[in-house]
Amino acid sequence: MREDHSHENHAGHNHGAHGHAHSPASYDGAFAFGIGLNVCFVLVELGVGLSINSLALIADAGHNATDVLGLLLAWGATALGRLQPKGRFTFGFGQATILASLVNALLILVAAGVIGWEAIHRFANPSPPNGILVMVVAAIGVAINLGTAWLFSRGRKTDINIEGAFLHMLWDGLVSLSVILAGAAILLTGQAWIDPAISLVVVAVMVAGTWHLLVASSNLSLGASPAGIDLAVVKAWLASRPGVASVHDLHVWPLSTTQAALSAHLVMPKGHPGDLALATFAHELDEKYGLSHVTLQVELGDGANCSQSSHGQ
Repeated sequence: MREDHSHENHAGHNHGAHGHAHSPASYDGAFAFGIGLNVCFVLVELGVGLSINSLALIADAGHNATDVLGLLLAWGATALGRLQPKGRFTFGFGQATILASLVNALLILVAAGVIGWEAIHRFANPSPPNGILVMVVAAIGVAINLGTAWLFSRGRKTDINIEGAFLHMLWDGLVSLSVILAGAAILLTGQAWIDPAISLVVVAVMVAGTWHLLVASSNLSLGASPAGIDLAVVKAWLASRPGVASVHDLHVWPLSTTQAALSAHLVMPKGHPGDLALATFAHELDEKYGLSHVTLQVELGDGANCSQSSHGQ
């Protein structure tokens, strides 16, 4: 069906909230510090693994290298999100943060699958008890990974791109901790099955803890409105504004993992309320609901509503 925006005499397209947009906090220092630490740890772990011929340490070094990749993805997406709109990218590049969070969720689940597969194989072919040196290296990994995760802990509840970086480091810290616990238990009991058993528990925790990130990033990548925005509440708020008789064609979609846009048609029988009124609406939508890009179209309600309204809210 043809979309008709013929109400130009009564249209108000206001983006006054842009100056007040809630810019995401900068985690550049955390990313640089975390990546630097983890690159050093991967090199140390690989060197020790090669020197003592420990396949476990060599494999874990490869796994930790995916953490570096995950952090680089999240950091790169954050940097892209700060770029100004250019050419065909009229909303900027903020949606790169959504793609990065989705890729990070998939990377974590792939890592969980690899660990789980290896654990199942170890039940059939139990490994000898972990050496003290392996446990020491794992302890260093716990400190580095959990310390890096802590750097991102503040932003993980408001930005799923940061949550992806946080979970990468948290789960790797947990994996390293499981190596220490399994090594200690095996040295005390001599039961080699403890190692794969603990690994499977860690895998279950990884999958359960990452599921929210996978679902949230998948939804945002498909253009779903952010989970924290109740469309019915937003519509009711707009309908309660002075002069607004009804609201239709309400759409909310993500611009990044921290910003969202809104467009709506307001039926105002008394006519256009003026630019200041629309700017106030936009400002309050930003303040109340974090909608940083607002486009409002005013209609008189004379029966000539846009044909696309049947597809809106």
